[in-house]
Amino acid sequence: MTSLRFLLVLVGCLVASEAFAHPHVWVTARSELVYGPEGRITAVRHAWTFDDMFSSFATQGLDADGDGKLTREELAPLAEVNVTSLAEFKFFTFGKFGDKRVVFDTPVDYWLESGPQGALTLHFTLPVKDNAPAKGEPFRVEVYDPTYFVAFEFAKEDPARIVSAPEGCGVDLERPKAPDADQSKKLSESFFSGLSPGANFGAQFSNTLLVACR
Repeated sequence: MTSLRFLLVLVGCLVASEAFAHPHVWVTARSELVYGPEGRITAVRHAWTFDDMFSSFATQGLDADGDGKLTREELAPLAEVNVTSLAEFKFFTFGKFGDKRVVFDTPVDYWLESGPQGALTLHFTLPVKDNAPAKGEPFRVEVYDPTYFVAFEFAKEDPARIVSAPEGCGVDLERPKAPDADQSKKLSESFFSGLSPGANFGAQFSNTLLVACR
């Protein structure tokens, strides 16, 4: 299993996508913001469920024992590919407080699971490496793909929570406004190929977790 397979999966989704317009992969997300004993955030824990098309492409030929079920062990190489490939995009996770950015480290505790209908869910934890906000300081975590190849939508129920946070702290989810019909028609491959590098187009579709403490 190499990063080539991951790229082929994305290309397959691209070819099968209707009208060749962005986005091409859809993710339903849940996130936990994990705190340490000093009352400062130490990690962001994600669970991302991919759409049926991506899941189907990604898992072709991975049922090693042919029992019709995909175990965590059978999916382990693909989980490794996902995590390695997403590093280039900073795992679509951007922590900020004031005008400073939270720096995340390499993911730990990552694995893939296949749901009852075959949808893949990627679990992984991003430890905070540097520049964590002080205890009680408000901050936000934005989840989005700058290129808008991947579209994120947080789950309707229990989308985000804080774990072991100081008393009085809470998290709110600010969902993005979906593009209207006219905007969607403009999001063609030619539109995105014309954007300058680093355009960060997808930021306007960011899901933002807002943390504040009383």
